[in-house]
Amino acid sequence: MSAAVATCTRMLVALDIDGTLVDSESRIPSGTVEALDLVRAAGHEVVLATGRSLAGLLPIALRLGLPEGMAVCSNGSVTVRLDRSAPSGYDVVTAREFNPGAVIGRAVDLIPGLRVAVEEVGWGWRTSTAFEPRELNGQQKRASLADLTAQPATRVVLSGPGIRRYADVLGETGVVVVPMGPDWADVTALDVNKAVALDGVREHLHIPSEHTVAVGDGVNDLDMLVWAGRSVAMGHAPAIVRSAADETTDDITEAGVIPVLRSIVPVVDGSLSSLARQIAVAEQTAQGPVALRVWHGAGPDLSQCEVWKLQAGQWVRHAPIPSGVGTTMRAIESATLETGMSFPRGDEGRRRAQWRSVTSGNGPAGFELLVTAPTDDGKTT
Repeated sequence: MSAAVATCTRMLVALDIDGTLVDSESRIPSGTVEALDLVRAAGHEVVLATGRSLAGLLPIALRLGLPEGMAVCSNGSVTVRLDRSAPSGYDVVTAREFNPGAVIGRAVDLIPGLRVAVEEVGWGWRTSTAFEPRELNGQQKRASLADLTAQPATRVVLSGPGIRRYADVLGETGVVVVPMGPDWADVTALDVNKAVALDGVREHLHIPSEHTVAVGDGVNDLDMLVWAGRSVAMGHAPAIVRSAADETTDDITEAGVIPVLRSIVPVVDGSLSSLARQIAVAEQTAQGPVALRVWHGAGPDLSQCEVWKLQAGQWVRHAPIPSGVGTTMRAIESATLETGMSFPRGDEGRRRAQWRSVTSGNGPAGFELLVTAPTDDGKTT
């Protein structure tokens, strides 16, 4: 598997969750989080793009080591900015709503015993009858059909025998209906899908469309795969999904997403520690003078660690170093030396690195360590 663009090019990497990053038992294949850390250290933007509701996305994002960044959920209806400093852990950027009355009314007429669930963003669902906990992410509260149809919604779930065969008829009410199985359909507003939401994120991040990568396995990923500059289907995906993608990787049992992630980062010495590998990847992709910046939290451990690069005479943020969170400045120094890079030290007899204070709104105390420092003529030392 080869990357579509050079690994030094900043990319948007859109990843489905279920069947791509986690299996049917919500297990994350070994090595996935480490691969995601390297992708982020390379300066790429990882964007989760899932059919899950926001309540279902949040816990898995934390398990994947992605507490910050943009994410798309509810099949494109909701776009959020994950933010550890926000009271809820996120800020809603966009919530695309529709009037669910017509589609719910038509479905109730067509399918006796229909179950209906209407999303409550960030909390869970209002439901006509109880769903199993594994069927819906988040909490549930019962509501009448009148209540379920009274307010605009971001996403509606319709569950009933053979509902897939009514998808086109239900779509005639002016919504998007995506069958997720013979007896289950997701409903969103017209012209809403993962691709539309991701393109909004792409424009916000100022990333060219050709520098996008998407990996998925379901029919709700079809638009996303067509949208991406490079699209990859999981090996277990249905034929229609595999035919829509540029490439097919291994299935979820073989952690097929990992070789895709590895293909967009430089190859570094696998014997290095996780922290050293991330620093090495960040330094290689920055392509120029770089500095490590850290911020302390309330205690001695670091609350943030990033690589900054010199660009057009200005220091700009290049990438986070995920393994730097929770460690110490001394560990950062040791990992940097492990990669073979050097940094300024004190006078003879003082072996500690020379960190200098930086001003930033990211934390109460910020320090910078030049790793490849610029000289007066703009060259690196």
